[in-house]
Amino acid sequence: MDISTPHRPPRLLDSLRARKSVEAIVARNEHDSEHGLKRSMGLLHLTALSIGASLGTGIFVILGEATPKAGPAVILAFVLAALTALFSALSYAELAGSIPVSGSSYSYTYATMGEMFAWVCGWCLMLEYGVSVAAVAVGWGEYINELLQGMFGVSLPAAISASPGAGGIVNVPSILIVLLAAAMLVRGASESALVNTAMVALKIVVLLFFCVIAFTAFRAGNLAPFAPLGAAGVTAAASQVFFAYIGFDAASTAGDEAKNPKKDLPRAIMLSLLIVTVIYCLVAVAAIGAMPWQDIAGDGAALATIVESVTSSTWPAVLLSAGAVIAIASVVLAVMYGQTRILYSMSLDGLVPPIFSKVSRKTRVPVSNIVIVGVLVSLLAGFVPLGELADATSIGALFAFALVNIAVILLRRRHPNLERGFKTALFPLFPILGVGFCILLLAGLGSSTWMAFLVWMALGMVVYFGYGIRHSGLRREQGKVEA
Repeated sequence: MDISTPHRPPRLLDSLRARKSVEAIVARNEHDSEHGLKRSMGLLHLTALSIGASLGTGIFVILGEATPKAGPAVILAFVLAALTALFSALSYAELAGSIPVSGSSYSYTYATMGEMFAWVCGWCLMLEYGVSVAAVAVGWGEYINELLQGMFGVSLPAAISASPGAGGIVNVPSILIVLLAAAMLVRGASESALVNTAMVALKIVVLLFFCVIAFTAFRAGNLAPFAPLGAAGVTAAASQVFFAYIGFDAASTAGDEAKNPKKDLPRAIMLSLLIVTVIYCLVAVAAIGAMPWQDIAGDGAALATIVESVTSSTWPAVLLSAGAVIAIASVVLAVMYGQTRILYSMSLDGLVPPIFSKVSRKTRVPVSNIVIVGVLVSLLAGFVPLGELADATSIGALFAFALVNIAVILLRRRHPNLERGFKTALFPLFPILGVGFCILLLAGLGSSTWMAFLVWMALGMVVYFGYGIRHSGLRREQGKVEA
């Protein structure tokens, strides 16, 4: 074999064909157990991680943002988004039980579709996780204002509590919550998991409290006409509220830190999606039934508005806002955790700089990774409006989910005898439906969102061919073999 072969310029075809073996991916962290991530998370913490990453801004804020698109049929939009998430969750659960490592769908795609598709998936996950943290942080800032107004009759000036596109200069509360979450993650995975689990329990109680109050004012007439904007409105709303389900896959980013990943990761993914879907549907029905949809359309703190209207008192709204502040903070914590672990996996593979996989000997977490992500996300949260962030998050997630559904089909074909902790039902029908529903919701997103996504993907290709392909660990290994 020509010794110069490893030094030839990287080719597109090589990127499409280069796949990392399942065995190599699974063994990666075990070979560095002393200096790698620490296995400290059980089923409860993993489930809470996924719930924590989902249950927050999606229902506290996005309900008011999506209602103008569908009217009372926003309830159906939540169901449609849940169905889309379900098919993808089944595929995630199978892959998490088969390839139980950090990296989520990025790692799954690497093993089934090749390095360049893995990069595309990882780049989409950066959009999904990184931008969603910023979007959630913006929602947190809105509820901080609601809480201050209810407790003290004051609110933060728009100049320091809203982004330039929303009438302000910089969203200071959003920046602060991102930096606080980063500080917590730096302390260690087990400490972060305990805090997140406590906050998840609290926000479930707060949302059930909202449902109890809202159902006392339920009026069937508020549901008519049910779909004033037709099926197109439902699809458009579902494309936006899908943002509320993003995060059920967060457990799959903790593969290297789970105590029993093959069994617990699939269980955590499915259990978290079930809990989140039930709560979302209950809250949506209660909210639309308690107040005409026109009155909450565009309201960034719709649930607090409804509670205050129903009770004619400020204390329930204050209690709800306080719960929302804590609840949404847990989303920032959980989703930022997922983002850092995906970058950790990509760094181990050489596709992003090694600083993202450098683990602290004391806390066994990637400190530099967390700090960099925290700074970049805080800037997004401080200067970009919520609506634009939510749509950008949805498109990144939908692309990643579509790739996961394809990956599970390919893995079954190429590794039929691989040990699986969970198997998708009605294979291959459900993964195919998963791809179809992702395409349906992608079609419901606006042209500006698509344009931003295409620009993001073009930037990703520049980074991949400028850095990733030249530093790929897999490519270096293959070069040594060829030489």
